[in-house]
Amino acid sequence: MKILITGTAGFIGFHLLQRLAATNHSIVGLDNINDYYDTGLKYARLERSGINTNEIQPNRIIQSSVYPNYRFVKMNLEDNELVLQLFNNEKFDLVCHLAAQAGVRYSITNPQAYINSNIHGFLSILEGCRHYHIKHLVFASSSSVYGLNGKMPFSVKHNVDHPVSLYAATKKSNELMAHAYSHLYQLPVTGLRFFTVYGPWGRPDMALFLFTRAIQDGKPIDIFNKGDMMRDFTYIDDIVEALERVLANPPFPNLYWNAEYPDPSSSPAPYKIYNIGNHNPVKLLDFIQAIETATGKEAIKNFVAMQQGDVKATYADVKDLIDDFDYKPETPVAEGVKRFVDWFNEYYSIK
Repeated sequence: MKILITGTAGFIGFHLLQRLAATNHSIVGLDNINDYYDTGLKYARLERSGINTNEIQPNRIIQSSVYPNYRFVKMNLEDNELVLQLFNNEKFDLVCHLAAQAGVRYSITNPQAYINSNIHGFLSILEGCRHYHIKHLVFASSSSVYGLNGKMPFSVKHNVDHPVSLYAATKKSNELMAHAYSHLYQLPVTGLRFFTVYGPWGRPDMALFLFTRAIQDGKPIDIFNKGDMMRDFTYIDDIVEALERVLANPPFPNLYWNAEYPDPSSSPAPYKIYNIGNHNPVKLLDFIQAIETATGKEAIKNFVAMQQGDVKATYADVKDLIDDFDYKPETPVAEGVKRFVDWFNEYYSIK
C-alpha cells in the first residue's frame, strides 16, 4: 500500500511513521511545521526519521536516509490545489490524517488557526480522497467532542452536540464532514477519538511535558480545578497499535442502521467512529504523583481554578474497539510516565 500520513513532524504522526516505515508500505509524510510549539522538537522528530531538515523546502519531497520507503513534504493543507496535485502524483491507497491545530486553550485566543487548519485543511484531504478513490481515510478526532456530556464512560453512542471549545467544535465538524463525504461518494472513513495521548516525544503544551519540566527545574506547577480532575491517559504505543489495526480494516456500511433510532457512531455509508482510550481514568493528583516518582522530585503545587474550555473528567468506553479489533489500550500510567521522563531526561541531557 502507498500511505499518506499527515502530521509526521507531530507527536502521533511521528510515532505512527516509525511503526509503518518498518513495514513494506510506501509512505509519504506531510507537515507544515508551524510554530504552535517549539519547532526544534518537530525538526528533531524529522531528523530521527531520516529527513535532512537542511533540505526542507515548501512543497518539495525529500527522501528519508533511514527508511527507503519514506519520503516527506512540507506543505500547507489549506492549499487545496497543491494537496490535490500531491494526490494525483502519488496515487495513494490509504490516508491517515493526523495533522491539525491542536490545543484547547490556544483555540480561545487564536480561533482563526483552527478554522484554517482543522476545517479548510480537512476539506482538502476529503477532496483528495474523493477525487483519487482512496480505499480508506482514517482521521484524528478527539475526546474533547464530548463537551458538556456528563454521562460516564463516554460512549460513541452518546450525543456530542455541546462542545466547550472551538477546538472541540472543529473536531465534531470533521466527523460531520467525513460522514457527508462517506455518504455522497461511498468513501470508507474511520474517525478516532483520542483520549489524552502521552509518551516520549510528546507535545510541550501537554500537562505531562509542562509538569515534568517544571518539577525538574524546581518551579511550581498550576493544578487546575484545584486538582479535582480526571483524565483517561492513553500511552502513545497503544494509540499507534490501534491506528495500524484500524487503517488496515476499512469500515463497511451498517446494514442494520435504523434511521428512526440513529447510531451516531456508524451509518448506512462506510463510516465508523471509535474511542481510543485506556478505559481507566486517573486522578490528576495521582498522575502528578507518578511524575514525582519517575523524577525523584516533589512537585511545588499551585492550585488554581478551572480554565475555560476544560472539562472535569474524561473516560473512554472502548467496547466497539474491543469488539471489532480485539484490542484495548492498557499501558499503566506509572509505566508510561516513566518512559516519558526517561526520554525527557535524555533529550534535554538531564543527569
